[in-house]
Amino acid sequence: MRDTELYHHLLGLEDPWFVSDVKLEVKGQRVDVWVEHPKGLHWPCPECGAGGSLHDHTEERVWRHLDSCHFQTFLHARPPRVVCPEHGIRQVRLPWAEPHSRFTSLFERFAIEVLSHTPVNAGREILRISWDEAWHVLERAVKRGQRRKPERVIPKLGVDEKSVGSGQDYVTVVCDLERATVEEITEGNSCKSLQAYIEGLTAEQREGIEAVAMDMAGGYINAVSGLLPNGREKIVFDRFHIMKLMNEAVDKVRRQEHGMLTKQGKPILKGPKFMWLYAQERLPLSCREVFFELRASKLKTARAWAIKEHLRDLWRYKSRSWAERFWKHWYFWASHSRLAPVKKIARTLRDHLYGILSYCKHRITNALTEGINSKIETLRKAACGFRNKQRFRTVILFHLGGLDLHPATHRKP
Repeated sequence: MRDTELYHHLLGLEDPWFVSDVKLEVKGQRVDVWVEHPKGLHWPCPECGAGGSLHDHTEERVWRHLDSCHFQTFLHARPPRVVCPEHGIRQVRLPWAEPHSRFTSLFERFAIEVLSHTPVNAGREILRISWDEAWHVLERAVKRGQRRKPERVIPKLGVDEKSVGSGQDYVTVVCDLERATVEEITEGNSCKSLQAYIEGLTAEQREGIEAVAMDMAGGYINAVSGLLPNGREKIVFDRFHIMKLMNEAVDKVRRQEHGMLTKQGKPILKGPKFMWLYAQERLPLSCREVFFELRASKLKTARAWAIKEHLRDLWRYKSRSWAERFWKHWYFWASHSRLAPVKKIARTLRDHLYGILSYCKHRITNALTEGINSKIETLRKAACGFRNKQRFRTVILFHLGGLDLHPATHRKP
């Protein structure tokens, strides 16, 4: 079999294209393949498909193809341009590559598979491409996936902020809680950050949103309340963030009491510093004896811990009326506890009660979003951080966006 015939089959070429020449460079471990077509053909317009006569050819272009026995393979061709009565002069669509791509579709598909399992730097070394070429593949894949993404209604959203680097540098992560995918990444963690996503939705998509899980950030509350129909009723404040606030209140009480007891020569709260932050069923066995002894005492910290633990029962109720009843008892206890940090958090929760009790109806949390944030952090560390937020967004959507990233090919690789 001649080399031209061999590469005709390896490239999967179909009429009217054929391989006209193959050159092997052993020293440079490179194979160059030239592809041509017969003269006198009519070509379909890439816009409307109407047949037209050949106008001319563009300058020769080169595409990277899948390696041949570890030799880098490059495809050369001069793309023809057709005259369309409606659209004028247009370059013919080529069967082996997408428009404006530096690679054949088969190589691009393979590169996406490699980059989806490796950091960018490791992937580009395996593929033997430059840093910029690797990002070219990632960016094209994400744009391709977003073009193909159907315009669907997302009933349950999760919204959270994510630190990009050091300092107060954040992005807003919007997740589909049912599909466990990242829907969008917007810059900042303010009202405008979430508005940018919501304003891009259609009226039908906004109407179809049933619930939004979030923390109690004022910016996010304003965006949902202002842009979604009956938005305030769709807000569900995440119980993880609420319990985190309560844990912080318990720790403040412990630190204050520890300071007082230390002055009296009784530093009994010095050792069991973190055990007050555990839920009772998760308390380590090594701490239980000391913990139960202190909990039975008249310590303010023990009282704060009991108030915090009792609040967890709120999310067990399925009836809003019974949940309200429970809340009133709990709030009376917390607000009359004479523990300033606990009273402060109780007032904060009272002001946001509408989004806490809405859990009875929607029963969603931001646990999935927190899990996605952990994956995002892994991606950030693997890349040693991102200075460019747009590239940070590209990597997140590439790995976690649930997008159809691969180019269409005339055959499977």
